Amino acid sequence: MANSVPEVSKRRRLSTNNSTTQQQQPLLPGLPDHIAQAILSLVDPSSLYSVCRSWRRVIYTLSFPPFLSLYALLSSPSSNSVEFYSYDPVSSKWQALPATPPDPPLRLSLRHPAFISRNLPIQSVSAAGNLVLLAATTDKLFSALSRPLIFDPSTSGWVFGPPLATPRRWCAAGALSGAVYVASGIGSHFSVDVARSVEKWDLRSKKNCSPNRNESSGWEWERVSSLKDGRFSREAIDAVGWRGKLCMVNVKGDALKDGVVYDAEKDTWQDMPQGMIAGWTGPVAAMDEDVMYVVDEGKGALRRYDPGRDTWQQIIESDCLKGADQIAAGGGRVCVVCRGRIVVVDVTAARPRLWEVETPPRLEAVAIHILPRMTQLV
Repeated sequence: MANSVPEVSKRRRLSTNNSTTQQQQPLLPGLPDHIAQAILSLVDPSSLYSVCRSWRRVIYTLSFPPFLSLYALLSSPSSNSVEFYSYDPVSSKWQALPATPPDPPLRLSLRHPAFISRNLPIQSVSAAGNLVLLAATTDKLFSALSRPLIFDPSTSGWVFGPPLATPRRWCAAGALSGAVYVASGIGSHFSVDVARSVEKWDLRSKKNCSPNRNESSGWEWERVSSLKDGRFSREAIDAVGWRGKLCMVNVKGDALKDGVVYDAEKDTWQDMPQGMIAGWTGPVAAMDEDVMYVVDEGKGALRRYDPGRDTWQQIIESDCLKGADQIAAGGGRVCVVCRGRIVVVDVTAARPRLWEVETPPRLEAVAIHILPRMTQLV
């Protein structure tokens, strides 16, 4: 009994010394760490992750080029709340995002007795490497957000954006060249002025953050050219940033619809090309704002838009893609939310590959985005 205490202390000292030695080991023997990091940044993160702990830690630091991850709004079928998660493709693990600011509390309703056959929309976009929550509905059927809520993966933190002139829901929401756009929709009640209005907020503009209040100053919304009428206040829709333009339709799915295109440089609206609108038969997203993809929600067909011919070219068709609700594109992948599941298509392969990413237990996907991985302090 008397000899057991020194023995335990000895093991504890050895364990501490081993841990300290591991932390002090250079990334590459004989090289300073900043040079080693520059060399390791040329290697695929998946390869580094499987070698050793020190290399695994470095790929999540600010000094290492961030790889792309999947960010998702998830919900339980038995709950009315929404949870925010990130999926790391290198470790194949889900991680809950940090809690949103408590003041004011975030109250989003996904389901309501008045809408039995459908969920209430929660509209979010990815812009300038951030996840931006723009519009949603409360349980009283009012606008849930008076200003955007932004998650920055580089700081792993949330911050509020500038107040909207008119908080709204059932609007068109999108991003183009680092700027967020909100168009049409309704506020506390229907207004023709709001239904025609379009507001722009540039995230790249200089901002000063106040960490104590979870707010940002120096940001503001600005009005741009209005829509000619209020046809786009019928439904919550995605405005897709593509080649300096913002493209959107007023109705989801395969229904007869109107489509418009906003030219950001000229600040003008024009009718959508006939071939583009004819093939807009489901959710649409653009890869790097350059190549546009659509998933035909009825046929389960993924197609790519050809602007030269004004046609959509089929890439792959699968039952797994039927019922597509929303898509995101980035890093050579098109990720699709289909009835709560997440399906990924590699569109860079000669023969497109398709697989499913399992969501955390008892949770279903509501929306997804592709953004840089979260930074971790080590």
